[in-house]
Amino acid sequence: MKKKCFLILLIGLFFATVSKAQKIAVIDLQYVMKNIPSYETANEQLNILSKKWQREIETALEEVQTMRKNFQTELVFLSDEMKTKREDEILEKEKLVNQLKHNYFGPDGELFKKRSSLMKPLQDEIYTAVQEVCEERFYQMVIDRSSAAGIIFAAPKIDISDEVLRKLGYSK
Repeated sequence: MKKKCFLILLIGLFFATVSKAQKIAVIDLQYVMKNIPSYETANEQLNILSKKWQREIETALEEVQTMRKNFQTELVFLSDEMKTKREDEILEKEKLVNQLKHNYFGPDGELFKKRSSLMKPLQDEIYTAVQEVCEERFYQMVIDRSSAAGIIFAAPKIDISDEVLRKLGYSK
């Protein structure tokens, strides 16, 4: 009798453990974002701004190259004082160009700030939609298949990308 009770308890424990298995879903955030028009618009704005700033930097670099070329050409005719002055001007211009690069494209640069201001609200909206889908379907974990190199295969039935798009109001 004790063995029977123990066996029944063991089987019950097994099924209780199995029934508590975590539900996992995957999402392709790149796919979701590409299907949201405001993301594409924000991306275009960032590209335009980036190209504008890149042209500005390239123009400044061309000026530095021209200054160097002129300096090399006139080197023989310049006094030591003039040589030093011109070299300092060139170095100062290069320093300004490098500062401009850093201000625009550095880790705390204008491009980073602009990207954050444009993308943060969109990312928050997507996160909220993912959270709602997870609560509705009782998922404990969602993995982004677009950024996780460890995912080799994920069954399409656990992909919630289209469901998140619908939740955001973009049917697919």
